[in-house]
Amino acid sequence: MSGLTLRYNTARGALSRNCMQQRRHFLVATAMTLGGLIFGKQARLANAMDRGELHNKNDDYELQRKEDTDRRLRALRNSRPIEPRYEGHVPLYTHEKLLLFAISGLRSYFHPENGLNIVQLGEASAITPFLENLKTTMLSDKTGRRILKEQPNITSDTLDMNRLSKMPKTTLGYTYYKWLKKEGVSPDTREPVKYIDDPIHAYVFKRYRQCHDFYHAINDLPIIIEGEIAIKALEAANMGVPMAGLGALLAPLRLKPIQRERLYDIYLPWAVRMGLSCKPLINVYWEEILDKDINELREELGISSPPDLREIRKERSRIRKELKMKYENHEM
Repeated sequence: MSGLTLRYNTARGALSRNCMQQRRHFLVATAMTLGGLIFGKQARLANAMDRGELHNKNDDYELQRKEDTDRRLRALRNSRPIEPRYEGHVPLYTHEKLLLFAISGLRSYFHPENGLNIVQLGEASAITPFLENLKTTMLSDKTGRRILKEQPNITSDTLDMNRLSKMPKTTLGYTYYKWLKKEGVSPDTREPVKYIDDPIHAYVFKRYRQCHDFYHAINDLPIIIEGEIAIKALEAANMGVPMAGLGALLAPLRLKPIQRERLYDIYLPWAVRMGLSCKPLINVYWEEILDKDINELREELGISSPPDLREIRKERSRIRKELKMKYENHEM
């Protein structure tokens, strides 16, 4: 028994000595490596100073950073099917566009609350025949041609929100301002166009995108899912926007039965009827008619407002609360 214990202690001591020796070697190797890095770097810096290569080093860093950025951008451009044709343009291969369409379509269906999904689907589905047709619609109209020529940009600054807030309450400008405040949105939240190759087509789609809130405002439809579907149906019927048509067809499938009922009975028929009968909304120079009476504008465009969606929802909520209280009182 004592012999076994002796052998065990001997083996244990040998193992301990080996571990200590390995640890010592590791520490020595680590110290040598760090020393090489530190002193080697110092030696390289000393040699560089001796050669005068550190003069204006801060400027060199900035230049190197700029060159690295330019090199990465060139590499990105070289990997694209064509050169970017406008600021922010990201050219895509056909298979990339198809992939973007599929992924953004699925995401939009399951997560319509994420605006980026809708933005990407809109551009992925904006096929050339649709954009060319919308451009032709603009070119066939005097105001549309002027919009294409001047290419105005709708932002808070160009519209002057402070001026809109002081306009008479019956004007388009104040109606638009009030709707923005009520919904908590801004004209500055619209994403720039990235994936459409032709610069004119890109602007046409940008114009459609930036005018979307005006369609909401003149019809006083909120940005909740039902209101968005109704406006998408209006855009599809009026301008033939593919993504809007897809949204109007598929988005209701995910709604509650009462929401679908309201859409199918009231808002989708209204949207299709208005979209087919009113003037092309892409040719409206909204920025120039902000002081126009909102009712006169609706009459000129051939649009009549739908029933107030907010009030319908409030009334249904009130009725449900009353029924719930009656049921609870009955149970008591």
